Amino acid sequence: MDYSPWSLLVDAGLVGLLLLVGTALRATVRPLQTLLVPASVIAGVLGLVLGPEGLGLLPFSEQLDTYSSVLIVVVFACLSLTDDVDLRRLGRSVAGFASYGVLFYAAQVAIGVVLGLLVLGPLFGTHDGFGLLLFAGWAGGFGSAAAMGAVFGEGGWEQAQSLAFTSATVGLLVGIVGGIIQAKIGAKRGYAKEFEGLDALPEHLRTGVLRPEGERPAIGTHTFSGGAIESLGFQAAIVLVISAAAYGVNTLLGEAIPAVSFPLFSIAFMVGLVVRGLLSATRTRRLVDSESLKSISGSATDVLVVCGIASIVPSFVADYWLPLLILFVVGLALCLLLGLGVAPRMLGDAWFEKQIFTWGWATGSVSTGLALLRIIDPRLRSRTLEDFAIAYLPLLPVEVTAVTFTPVLALAGAGWAIAGIWGGIAALALVVPPLVLRRRTRPRAEDRTSEPTG
Repeated sequence: MDYSPWSLLVDAGLVGLLLLVGTALRATVRPLQTLLVPASVIAGVLGLVLGPEGLGLLPFSEQLDTYSSVLIVVVFACLSLTDDVDLRRLGRSVAGFASYGVLFYAAQVAIGVVLGLLVLGPLFGTHDGFGLLLFAGWAGGFGSAAAMGAVFGEGGWEQAQSLAFTSATVGLLVGIVGGIIQAKIGAKRGYAKEFEGLDALPEHLRTGVLRPEGERPAIGTHTFSGGAIESLGFQAAIVLVISAAAYGVNTLLGEAIPAVSFPLFSIAFMVGLVVRGLLSATRTRRLVDSESLKSISGSATDVLVVCGIASIVPSFVADYWLPLLILFVVGLALCLLLGLGVAPRMLGDAWFEKQIFTWGWATGSVSTGLALLRIIDPRLRSRTLEDFAIAYLPLLPVEVTAVTFTPVLALAGAGWAIAGIWGGIAALALVVPPLVLRRRTRPRAEDRTSEPTG
């Protein structure tokens, strides 16, 4: 059947139905609440089972796997307009937290690539970029899995998208189950002094439903009168313009430099920064509502997850089940080493709360990390979230750079360059906190000269 706008409508309706069912299941099924499984993941698994790659009961079009590549462009377009990267806000008090996050990201890239080049490639004939699936699915999450899978797919590795989404799904489960186990162990050893068990989680975190009116924050703020244009429509228009402009730029680059494939989502991010600069220069940036854009980005991510999981090709996963298993086992060992061996030495006060939160978002998502944090610190006395808001600033360029350039380098056969660069970043992340702490504790020259001499 030829693809048409009506095909898009049917696909959208089916994705919407799956999301509604997933939301209802999360709100009512206790095991899903215990595992904190997002509704989008539930919907994606249902789509995989019932869709063309499963029982064939849902009549999705053949473009289902393409939607993730389109939606990640929307996500990065929103990101360029909403996230401020100002490293001057990074204070000494959160330097260890920031360095630990960078270490988590860089180590997954470096260890995964080295494992792929030294073991998985020679034994199983895997692609040079196979080891990047660890970062793409775990620290990167579903968004990075879609982005990197699309780049690899355009480069000729058609299985990459399915494998990346499989990695993201496994990473999410590792984050949830591993985090809950660590929380219980940490409580027994006295690391988590505020631990009250899963039952202490607020109802809205377990069910996903905000019931009392007082707990329902606004999705966004109106910046226009409805008589002129609907405010949400204006925000969506900016995102669509950036996304379409990025596609146009990418097409021109492809014609000018056909030998090089440029990641479309990265171009969208750059175009978004240009638009952001124009808005600031013309003093019209006040018309852009960040909260509305975050809602658009979050919605795009939910649909992306559903389409990504539902389009996984089981035969691809079956062909690579053993190298995937090895990669995931090594990834789990790495995360445990960092969480239980390195974190106490890097994170200082409230190290366990900070590392359990990092465990959640570096294997699944920020929402997973938040849920785990609420298990061991229900009243949020550790101030982990406040520190994370600043500590994430240096992580953003690290993540965007990894997602943008590592698959391109892997396709160019520069796997060892990736391992060297990101191994160096990981080593630097280990070195920075001791230097900062040493600088904090070193007495100033004027203090030494003012001391009595005897």
